[in-house]
Amino acid sequence: MLIGYARVSTIDQDLALQADALTRAGCEKMFTDKASGAKTDRPGLAEALQFLRTGDTLVIWKLDRLGRSIRGLIELAAGLSDRKIDFRSLTDGFDTATPLGRLLFHILASVAEMERELIRERTIAGLAAARAKGGTGGGRKPTMTADKIDSARKLLAAGDKPAKITKLLQVGLSTFYRHCPSGS
Repeated sequence: MLIGYARVSTIDQDLALQADALTRAGCEKMFTDKASGAKTDRPGLAEALQFLRTGDTLVIWKLDRLGRSIRGLIELAAGLSDRKIDFRSLTDGFDTATPLGRLLFHILASVAEMERELIRERTIAGLAAARAKGGTGGGRKPTMTADKIDSARKLLAAGDKPAKITKLLQVGLSTFYRHCPSGS
């Protein structure tokens, strides 16, 4: 039996491309996750691994959908092999049912880990560059600026209610109270 597994990194992303490819490949059952490949807690993958039986094949769209660390990928492949379950990647074009497929798997696992490390290095470098320019080095800009905090305090002193102030300043109530704790 062909068992499909699809994963996207964020809840905003769509699984349709992978799901369609897995269906076209003949997968009879499919499991999915919306979580980072670096996370080890992926319920869809755990469910797929539990569902697989001897003689089945786990089919993925691309190797990096399964994981990003060489150790994790190799341990997963070894666990599947021990259970006499094959592993196939549609985009990468390998199938561990063949010796060449197993070799290609190990090469691609190395590339996936290197790619993850490069992304990590670029992120760290970008954050350091932002900090060097006086920024915070990440995250979104604060909604409560110094001017808004000053305005909020003046409006409070004038007797305005927090709900009215938050509407005027276009900030959430919890944000308001975080910056003006005595706002009641």
